[in-house]
Amino acid sequence: MKLLKVDEVERVQEKIWNIVNNWNLNTEIINISEASGRILAHDIITKEDIPGFTRSTVDGYAVFSKDTAAAGDSIPVFLKNIGVIEMGQASDLEIISGQCVEISTGGMLPKGANGVVMVEYTENFGEDGVAVSSSISEGENVVYPNEDVSKGQLILRKGSKLLPQSIGVLSALGITEIKVYKPLSLTIISTGDEIVSPEKPLELGKVRDINSLALKALAEKNGYSVIDIFVLKDDEDLLRETVKKAMEKSDLVAVSGGSSQGKKDITAKVLDNISSPGVFTHGMAIKPGKPTIVAYDENSKTLLIGLPGHPVSAMLVFDILFNKMIKKLMEVEEELEIPAKVTTNLASSPGKTTCWPVKLLKDKGGYLAKPIFGKSGLITSLLGADGYFSVNRNHEGLEKGDEVWVKLF
Repeated sequence: MKLLKVDEVERVQEKIWNIVNNWNLNTEIINISEASGRILAHDIITKEDIPGFTRSTVDGYAVFSKDTAAAGDSIPVFLKNIGVIEMGQASDLEIISGQCVEISTGGMLPKGANGVVMVEYTENFGEDGVAVSSSISEGENVVYPNEDVSKGQLILRKGSKLLPQSIGVLSALGITEIKVYKPLSLTIISTGDEIVSPEKPLELGKVRDINSLALKALAEKNGYSVIDIFVLKDDEDLLRETVKKAMEKSDLVAVSGGSSQGKKDITAKVLDNISSPGVFTHGMAIKPGKPTIVAYDENSKTLLIGLPGHPVSAMLVFDILFNKMIKKLMEVEEELEIPAKVTTNLASSPGKTTCWPVKLLKDKGGYLAKPIFGKSGLITSLLGADGYFSVNRNHEGLEKGDEVWVKLF
């Protein structure tokens, strides 16, 4: 049996980047109502101050703060109410010492006022009198112009993933259309005589296809659009024709299964034959995921990927290589990783980057990382894992209590 000639993970990433770094990503203009989860393709710089006026953050009375200095529960301060300011109304009212104005949350502060006493600390008396039983400092319960956002301020950077709070900020700025990156197109092909589609009955000796939909969910979360999914038998001609058709409309084609050196592992041969310059990696120094294949076709500008058939291996390799690639292309910041302490001693594989799926457990203000022990083909290895951490190829292993950084799935 021919042995794989493995590349280090960093070397494979470098080879991929050398190919794709000059790709011109397509963009499109969309309404912010459709933008959640998309990647911003330009900087957002404000053209106005937010808010554009001094406003109250509470219901109460706008006052001159020094008038409340002596106010208390037993001896309130008495002020004269000269009017009412509702939310959403411009006001030309102006107060002097000894006066106040009733104001709603979001209301425009009258001239002369520099703070708002919450309504809970006031009591009306007579026709226009207000008893104030709590003192406030200057600026209390108010927001000044441009305190939230200043004109010319960079609010969202190119490469930002648009979250619900991002959409809210854009709405506040009056920005309703934005430019985002179009997803890279991906075709997923699962191979194996033992594989059947999830909706089909399971015969003895068969297993349902896990990888296609798991990879689809992982890819779409990170900026890909999965345009086709195929489940194929181990047939060289069928695989060749399916990949060739997929190359016509896909930026990436991922084939799971058939990537090692077994009798029916035909993926490397097929990918190399139908692409030019062809396969540039067949074997990666990672556990799990060693029999990884990467090829490139210059004519169609398509990356071809041979992923291990085991679900955990396939997801880890796709994340480490191709989710990392698309984030770098779109200038997306790496997602935060969670610091956690391992719950047991762990051995590593010398010369290989070792990835451990883990379950995160809360512990005294932090987290514990509980490794999911199991073979990379077991479904439970996926189900129980919140994420994974990597052990460097030159590291001898970990001891219980060592800190690791967990990347969430």
